[in-house]
Amino acid sequence: MSVRVRFAPSPTGPLHIGGVRTALYNYLFAKKMGGTMILRIEDTDQTRFVEGAEEYIQEALAWVGINIDEGVQQGGAFGPYKQSERKEIYGKYAQQLVDSGKAYYAFDTSEELDELRKTLEEAKVDNISYNAVTRMQMKNSLTLSADEVAAKLQNGEPHVIRLKVPLKEEIRFKDIVRDWVVVHSSTIDDKILMKSDGMPTYHLANIVDDHLMEITHVIRGEEWLPSAPLHVLLYKAFGWTPPEFAHLPLLLKPEGNGKLSKRDGVLGDFPVFPLEWKDKTTGDISRGFREDGYYADAVVNFLAFLGWNPGTEQEIMTLDELIAAFDINNIHKGGARFDVNKAKWYNQMYLRQKDDALLAGELNTTLNDSSLSEKIVKLMKERVTFTKEMIAEVPFLFNEISEYDQEIAQKKWDDMAKTAMPVVAKILEGVADFNSIAIHDALFAGLEAEGIKPGKIMQALRLAITGEGKGPDLMLTIEILGKEKSVARINRALKVL
Repeated sequence: MSVRVRFAPSPTGPLHIGGVRTALYNYLFAKKMGGTMILRIEDTDQTRFVEGAEEYIQEALAWVGINIDEGVQQGGAFGPYKQSERKEIYGKYAQQLVDSGKAYYAFDTSEELDELRKTLEEAKVDNISYNAVTRMQMKNSLTLSADEVAAKLQNGEPHVIRLKVPLKEEIRFKDIVRDWVVVHSSTIDDKILMKSDGMPTYHLANIVDDHLMEITHVIRGEEWLPSAPLHVLLYKAFGWTPPEFAHLPLLLKPEGNGKLSKRDGVLGDFPVFPLEWKDKTTGDISRGFREDGYYADAVVNFLAFLGWNPGTEQEIMTLDELIAAFDINNIHKGGARFDVNKAKWYNQMYLRQKDDALLAGELNTTLNDSSLSEKIVKLMKERVTFTKEMIAEVPFLFNEISEYDQEIAQKKWDDMAKTAMPVVAKILEGVADFNSIAIHDALFAGLEAEGIKPGKIMQALRLAITGEGKGPDLMLTIEILGKEKSVARINRALKVL
């Protein structure tokens, strides 16, 4: 059977960056194995549905280059791919379990369930749940007569369907990441499969859909590991072969203690969502990697290495290279610390690999001057992490100098600088072809001819031109400013400083 994987998020808000990594690992594995990537929207809990979340999920996956083979937008032979459109399917399978004795009707009211919980707490019972022991004290089709059950169903009395978990059974399955997982059935409660409103719970819908969609590998976050034994029980109850499971390590806070949350992003001043998200209820805006200036391929590369690596020294890998190198058996067991500085490093590396013309095109949307955009790219490409910084880091190119670095002024604006600056201004005025190479050659030759060592006054010249003591290539900076403005700034510095 060919590999079929699914990413199955719930539309309850913006997709967390950890969810993007889960989708990415599914995608890398599917493409490596020549398989199929499915996007299924799990929206059975309509009380938590958030408008716009489904569209956000699809846009986020498209942004990072995860191409879906089957899904709500793409269609496919195993649809519908939205659980709310499949609800008629689940009742049949829940009934199948009841008829085979693997599940049962439960008519308990919320008050009766509260009373059960209270009784167990007073008895200091460790496992407070509706399970193989406590179910025999409750109002269900295992304790009521067949006639009583039939009458209640006929009268439309509210009820749920619960899985009949075996009392004494060892549940074993081999996880690709975790190896063998062994759980005793006494630790699992009789989970509700169908709610009183006729909607399935996550557990039933998930298993039925994975089976009907012929999913071969379930690759999901570690937080679902506690549910896996229950899912294995459900597969056994139906008589179906379960898929292979791979439970991915958590994305941890930058400090490494606990799961990465939205709050960590707020406190650490970094995004935890792929795209910007605006809460329509509160108006709150959550930052996105895209809007913060990250390149999608840099984010993909960064995420791929959070919990996996190819076993080589290579760190920069395209999506195609990641697919070729991906081995699901190399996924780490331990959580991966979310180091945003590493994300920035990746973005810097990808920015430096970008074609200058492409970067200039990005800048030109702001500057509307193609020649200036090209020069600023040349000036700043090796010095920034994000494209937007190319403009933000050089305010002196666009604004007059309002103040000078006083520490540098005290150290470098000495008698030699005061003597040299009029000479520099005169030399610049005489440069015909005003480009960085010609400016450099004229300055160095002219200053030497006047007995002034260029290296001794360059920081003072930078101070006069930019107001700062350090920065990008000074000759190119002077070229971008132009002859008239550069000379004017030298003359102003002579007066002010």
